[in-house]
Amino acid sequence: MDKRFIMQRFRIPNFSFSPVLALLPGLMLLGAFNVDGPISTFQLLVSALMILVGGVWAGLKSSRSLTQTTPHPQPKTQVDISLASAILDALPDPVLLLDKRRHVVASNRAANALLGEGVHGRDVCLTLRHPDAQNAVKTALDGKPSKDNIEIIFDSPVRRVYQLQVMNIPKEASNTVRAVVALHDLTTLKHVEDMRADFVANVSHELRSPLSSLTGFIETLQTTAKDDAKARERFLSVMDGETSRMARLIEDLLSLSRIEVKEHIRPTARVNLSDILATVAQSVELRAAQKGMSIDIHMDNDLPPISGDTDQLHQVLQNLIDNAVTYGAEKTTVNVSLKTLKVFAGTDTPGVKISVENFGEGISEEHLARLTERFYRVDKGRSRAMGGTGLGLAIVKHIVNRHRGHLLIDSELGKGSVFSVHLPAIS
Repeated sequence: MDKRFIMQRFRIPNFSFSPVLALLPGLMLLGAFNVDGPISTFQLLVSALMILVGGVWAGLKSSRSLTQTTPHPQPKTQVDISLASAILDALPDPVLLLDKRRHVVASNRAANALLGEGVHGRDVCLTLRHPDAQNAVKTALDGKPSKDNIEIIFDSPVRRVYQLQVMNIPKEASNTVRAVVALHDLTTLKHVEDMRADFVANVSHELRSPLSSLTGFIETLQTTAKDDAKARERFLSVMDGETSRMARLIEDLLSLSRIEVKEHIRPTARVNLSDILATVAQSVELRAAQKGMSIDIHMDNDLPPISGDTDQLHQVLQNLIDNAVTYGAEKTTVNVSLKTLKVFAGTDTPGVKISVENFGEGISEEHLARLTERFYRVDKGRSRAMGGTGLGLAIVKHIVNRHRGHLLIDSELGKGSVFSVHLPAIS
């Protein structure tokens, strides 16, 4: 916020000024919001902003009055101006102050970062090219209440969604500033809402498919295949597979939910990765042998101690090795290693690197960034046929995050993939 603007633009009327008058617009707006029901976070922010602007104005008036009664007022006035500027610049949301011609006469640091320094002196409608935003500005300058649910999108440099609110400043409070424009970033909230909607849609789809199959087989068994023993056995076998698939999906969903609840709490128990790996490898060996595959394990001596959740790290290794066997080519080797990292990224302490490598079709680069998304599959039909729920790598990612580690994925089409987990050692 330009300090010179505050000194030059806020002109003090000749009549006696009351600080309550400066706070009145914000207080009135807060009351108007409250009439319609519970106050939203954004409405509270907007009202607070109005009260803040009024408070800053009242402080400036008081400091100007000081210049008439004290012999050396400049330091005090300068402090108040600096404080007003600092307060507005400290606001996390973009704020614009407009005159009666819709020109921007001041903006805070967040607004300059979003809209550029060139916004000063320009008609705000040339910057906010959105019909609803322009109507809200006109309505506020006319002294009428404007809508508070206006959303506008900025596409550069990245797409961001903002909620806009425009508030009128009465003439009694300022001869220059006639409206305040506040923008609140909704991008993260919108992203979460989209993810939630996608998640519900995906869960519904994943459950609908086996349920539809079960319904069809039950109807067949009740009618045409009622007396056919061979058909009955075949259908019951398929139904058993579908119910197992639903059970795995529900178990993975519950597991993911439990992990997310504890994700902010870093585990502190000391764990033995060597023992966990030996247990997992033994459980997968039979399935690997059915494809003519072998599991080759390499472990460094004197691995540094790791703090973690034994059950969750078991899940990580189980999912990664299971995937390596499932998507690896027949009669190949799955290489699993535990190696010491001299320095864990971003620290001065060592760490442990878990690597799981298979040889097979590999994964195209375009899919790598999305592999840890819930229900994301490179080949949906193949994954479902192999019993995958589409949640395995999402579970791995959240467990690794809880352990403050990193998940790295490298793959080359026609050759295979390497999944690596880096975990910090106990410092």
